[in-house]
Amino acid sequence: MRLIRRIWPLVAGLLVAAGVGSAVQAQDQVPQQQASFGRVTLGWGRFFYNDLLGDGHDRWQTGGYTVSILRGDRFDGHLPDRPGRILEYRLAASIIAPASLTSPEPDDRRYAGTLNLGVHTPWEWRGTELSLGADMVVTGPQTGVGRFQRWAHERLGLEEPEVLGNQIEDGFYPTLVAEAGHTLTLAGGRLRPFAELRAGDESLIRLGADLSFGQIGSDDLMVRDKTTGQRYRGAPGTYRQGVTLTLGGDVAHVFSSVYLPEGEAAQLRSDRYRLRAGLAWQGKKSSLFYGLTYLSPQFEQQAEGQVVGGLSLHVKF
Repeated sequence: MRLIRRIWPLVAGLLVAAGVGSAVQAQDQVPQQQASFGRVTLGWGRFFYNDLLGDGHDRWQTGGYTVSILRGDRFDGHLPDRPGRILEYRLAASIIAPASLTSPEPDDRRYAGTLNLGVHTPWEWRGTELSLGADMVVTGPQTGVGRFQRWAHERLGLEEPEVLGNQIEDGFYPTLVAEAGHTLTLAGGRLRPFAELRAGDESLIRLGADLSFGQIGSDDLMVRDKTTGQRYRGAPGTYRQGVTLTLGGDVAHVFSSVYLPEGEAAQLRSDRYRLRAGLAWQGKKSSLFYGLTYLSPQFEQQAEGQVVGGLSLHVKF
């Protein structure tokens, strides 16, 4: 982690330089291409995660759902050479909870319901795959996430959450997210190291890599889930049937988190890591992805990590 703290200013500078460089490059483009530019829906991405699909518990990073709508003039399996040509409109909701919803330990983390609305743009510059986005993260009882969980538990006959009176407060957090990655072709697979910067609801620097075996997703436009780090398809590239195995991991240094405020019993753990594996299947009309992610403890009083399961399903009728 000491290495991350030393090199994160360099990574940040590279991300900013890449964005500035590609923006300058875009100004030099012949404007004829822009004249015919018209947006269409390129694809929909959906990703659901829950720890009941992983280690079977209902705690900490307990669940979330994200919908991504990709729009642009076209996507042929290659990212555009400048930002703004493709836009991802993202809507997400998530639940963070203590280990017990009825009688939490005094040093456990507080309940947090979140909503996330954002716009992201992916592009490629000199062989580097880039993504830059702006999100508005909304927290607290105003989101209605806690009320929804209570309603769902009542309908399913599960224990009702009694921790909603001790939620993370209402708030609005403008958040910037940037990622840079580069795909390397290996014998029988693809390796994609990446770096990520996040500043807002949580401020962190992350370094990691994703490894895949199989042709499914090789030229799809992939989107990364915030919590698990799993990548799911936002827009399809070349249609192929088959199976792809994915492996990945990353480490992060966290500077601040609104979900673990300073001065509370649950103290932010500055270093965290994730390990993940998944299997993607593509049939004639439908596709399915299921993955497992290990999340290391996120606060000092968290005695162990957790495993969450993720699911992405596309069905054509």
